[in-house]
Amino acid sequence: MSGISRLLKYISWPVACGILLGLVVLQYQQLQQLGTQTLPVATSTPTTSAPLSFSEAIALAAPAVVAINATNVNVESIERTSEDRLNLYLGERASLGSGVIVSDNGFILTNLHVVDTLFDAFDAEVTLNDGRKISATVVAWDEASDLAVLHINMDNLTPIQIGDDKSLSVGDIVFAIGYPRNIGQSVSQGIISALTKKSESNPGIIQTDAAINPGNSGGALINSRGHLVGINSSIFSESGNFEGIGFATPASDAIEAFHEMAEQAIDANAGYLGVITGEALNAQSSQLFFGVDHIRGMLVESVDEGGAAERAGIQPGDVITMVEDTSVIDGQNIMMEVRNKKPGDSINIQIYRDGDNFVLPTTLGFGQAIIIEP
Repeated sequence: MSGISRLLKYISWPVACGILLGLVVLQYQQLQQLGTQTLPVATSTPTTSAPLSFSEAIALAAPAVVAINATNVNVESIERTSEDRLNLYLGERASLGSGVIVSDNGFILTNLHVVDTLFDAFDAEVTLNDGRKISATVVAWDEASDLAVLHINMDNLTPIQIGDDKSLSVGDIVFAIGYPRNIGQSVSQGIISALTKKSESNPGIIQTDAAINPGNSGGALINSRGHLVGINSSIFSESGNFEGIGFATPASDAIEAFHEMAEQAIDANAGYLGVITGEALNAQSSQLFFGVDHIRGMLVESVDEGGAAERAGIQPGDVITMVEDTSVIDGQNIMMEVRNKKPGDSINIQIYRDGDNFVLPTTLGFGQAIIIEP
């Protein structure tokens, strides 16, 4: 027994040292592995990146700024024909302004006065920075903030990145991007001249000396990182020309108003497919058009340019045979299925084309201008 004790005595230290050495090696290997891993960065930790040049900042924001051509209908003259009768003579004039794409699903924010007109007879066309043009639907507005929301049915849009206007200071460099005086997209540089904080009695206002001329209204005021900090709205001038005092609605207020207006517009509008169809096919018309008598549905005669149907791939000559799980019987049948949905909702539309049936996922849009009053 004493021999075993002596043996253990002699080998215990080497064993212990070997275990300790193994633990040290293992820990060293683990530390090496940790050193090669990318640790998660807390979202509250600011990240650093190389500052943008002015041209890079402008290039980042420019695709989101659009030209808006609207037709204003207003009273041009009044004629009294009797003591109790007046005749109003209306006239139309073109109105040019700017807007900012704020979401990739077609919403544009602008000033109300850019598109405002008598009897809410809105008629607007949007031209993108890349030259594409499309009719726009005014879906909501807010007179108090002089803001309006337009919607276009178009893909491949580049929404602007929203900046933090609350971090602005007097003297910060800013750029106004818009379409002044119908000369195309133009950029002017300036600084923040003054800041008025929002209160119960006064809206927040950004004052800048970046040139804001007729046509710039509704355009973007961006910071040196290319992020939206304001919506250009008006100038202070005794001559009617820019005199170094321009105003913009802070982006935080404008985006908050946009979300409220867009939500109201979606809630109050039905989905819009954008097709014109003929009468429902029967055995005789099916035989006449397709050489077989069993095709049932609505024959598509035309599709709206840029509308939901065209974007989904529906073409004139197609037959809409099913909307979701409902077989198409007549035009009313289609209308009810679509109107039970909201703009932005996706539905499956089955069509018949060239002897085959296709199911086309379709994202509904806005149709005729239905205006929401906050």
